[in-house]
Amino acid sequence: MNHTKLLIIGSGPAGYTAAIYAGRANLNPVLLEGFQPGGQLTITTEVENFPGWPDGVDANELMDNIRKQAERFGTQMLPNACTKVNLDIRPFGVTLDDGNEWTADSIIIATGASAKYLGLSDEQKYMGQGVSACATCDGFFYRKKVVAVVGGGDTACEEASYLAGLASKVYLIVRKPFLRASKIMQERVFNNEKIEVLFETNTLGLYGENGVEGAHLVFRKGESDERKYDLPIDGFFLAIGHHPNSELFTPWLKTDENGFILTEGDSPKTNVPGVYAAGDVADPKYRQAVIAAASGAKAAMEAEKYLAQ
Repeated sequence: MNHTKLLIIGSGPAGYTAAIYAGRANLNPVLLEGFQPGGQLTITTEVENFPGWPDGVDANELMDNIRKQAERFGTQMLPNACTKVNLDIRPFGVTLDDGNEWTADSIIIATGASAKYLGLSDEQKYMGQGVSACATCDGFFYRKKVVAVVGGGDTACEEASYLAGLASKVYLIVRKPFLRASKIMQERVFNNEKIEVLFETNTLGLYGENGVEGAHLVFRKGESDERKYDLPIDGFFLAIGHHPNSELFTPWLKTDENGFILTEGDSPKTNVPGVYAAGDVADPKYRQAVIAAASGAKAAMEAEKYLAQ
């Protein structure tokens, strides 16, 4: 049985930043990097909205630098995922995917949220080459180009409206004959001359030699008037929601209806003393690297206070 004062579960901007702050506080944290070291950010290419990089930075380079900074202050990195937790006992119990067991006086959960995809093989094929799940992250690369957004809710309308300020044309692909978004968001979409809504339309696949060049679409799939056609585009944005990676913790922690961990006010405190949530696993609204990093810093500062008591 291994023990640590502070265990950080997750290795995105929130987890690594929490490790930096905890390390500088001499807490000697242990961090579980999981199956995707660096988090969701590593599936994109260049990051241009993270402070300190005026010319942008490769996403993997950014995360590698933050990781090295955390290591510099004494964080022990483990290339493992967490498979089981017990938040009923003190210290808390954690089982890793290699069978090793750890106990921790405090835990920071920074497991992130995974974007929902349509399930097309082409989505993975063109990931970072025209496929994105974050308009504010990657929209800048599509200035004066033609893009498509998939989804019919508020998030999709927000993404389409944002991209319309950059792209020359935005198609909003909606599988239903109506938008689920709020009235004000619908009005913004319908009143924007750059946005064209494609109702009752599904995506069958993507095509392109050196990145996305278009999408294979079908109108009224399965109906008598079904019509398949190709739509030339430069970028394909998914806006059908995110799934928080919180399942392991829901027996103990309060979450909203979508599974995002609820915290107390503007703090990272959960309903279990000594357990904190940082980053996208507790953020259904912003999902930005800089905000996740800030929440990781707050979680480490709160954990330091808790451990000092």
